[in-house]
Amino acid sequence: MSSELLRNLKPSETLGSIAKVNKLKEKGINVISFGAGEPDFPTPKPIKEEAEKALNNDFTKYTPTSGIIELRDAICQKLLKDNKIEYKPSNIVVSNGAKHSLFNICYAICPAGGEILIQKPYWVSYPDMIYAAGGVPVNVVSSSSKTFKVSATDLEKKRTDKTVAFIINSPNNPTSEVYSKDELKDIAEWALKNNVWIISDEIYEKIVFNGHEHYSIPYLCPDMKDKTFVVNGMSKAYSMTGWRIGYAAGPEDIIKKIVLFQSHTTSCPNSIAQKAAVKALDGEAKDVEGMVTAFERRKEIIFKGINEIKGLKANKPEGAFYILVDCSEILKGREISDFCNFLLDNVHILVISGNAFGIENHVRLSFATSDENIIEGLKRLAKGVELWINSL
Repeated sequence: MSSELLRNLKPSETLGSIAKVNKLKEKGINVISFGAGEPDFPTPKPIKEEAEKALNNDFTKYTPTSGIIELRDAICQKLLKDNKIEYKPSNIVVSNGAKHSLFNICYAICPAGGEILIQKPYWVSYPDMIYAAGGVPVNVVSSSSKTFKVSATDLEKKRTDKTVAFIINSPNNPTSEVYSKDELKDIAEWALKNNVWIISDEIYEKIVFNGHEHYSIPYLCPDMKDKTFVVNGMSKAYSMTGWRIGYAAGPEDIIKKIVLFQSHTTSCPNSIAQKAAVKALDGEAKDVEGMVTAFERRKEIIFKGINEIKGLKANKPEGAFYILVDCSEILKGREISDFCNFLLDNVHILVISGNAFGIENHVRLSFATSDENIIEGLKRLAKGVELWINSL
């Protein structure tokens, strides 16, 4: 018998597909995956060398729950330099990945039954982490026909006396859209007026294209600094997904509560990974720039290729490394999950159903894979769409 808090949790819709992929690979079948939520590049060499140094120096014991002071100092310097926001180490808590940071925040600020607004489509874990924290996720859909980004007007339509916070993710997974300076200002002013927390998930911050820029709300609206949590981490920008280092910056009184909570759940983050994260933030890992350049090139390949396939539509990604594809024209009343399974079974490519992100009739493709895989995968996708249409 499960806890009431865990009763609403749902398994990831991708698990079954991944299991099928593994079975196909065991049979020697070449499967091209567009499912990856992580860069396909190795962690930069200087970062790995710093981890090796920490290991050789026996830096293998517990650290302070909130993270070592060197890392929290480095995070403060990063936030000042990149985001133009001034914090002290006491405003920072380092956790086991940005996902852990987000969950800690939900748990710290959300009363039982409190409502947290999320943009739909959403990253798969937002609803479940809100449920697990005792809250209620409330989906907000854009009123625009051109974008999935929500406005202050959209948020106000969903606000109630139980509204606690709004989670904003820019650049966005799964839409790859980037909120503009003016859009963020409007949202910040709405939140300030209505005493609503902003939880700003900025994990894809450094991966932006086409002249788009990333902005943090506390910089654009300083009055919101004490009502905003800035969440980031090492995973996407530095290709350190498995190192599990994320962090939250926020008001000191709530950060103290999060540190206390974390001390009773996971304790400190990995000691060696913390030392490596300090190195990542010192700016010497130039591989990051090359990685973003590669993603920009791949973005053009996949955007062009998808829009050349009759029946598929997609907007050009503005950031992150995903493209959300509208398949409604070819479904003819059938389920998007059926289409995903058809592609895997018949042309051996994995795409992620939009159902996982709360959006029907769409699939998400990650271009965090090689140019060669993208080109071959697009050929298979075109063939798969043709086979699918002929099977209807």
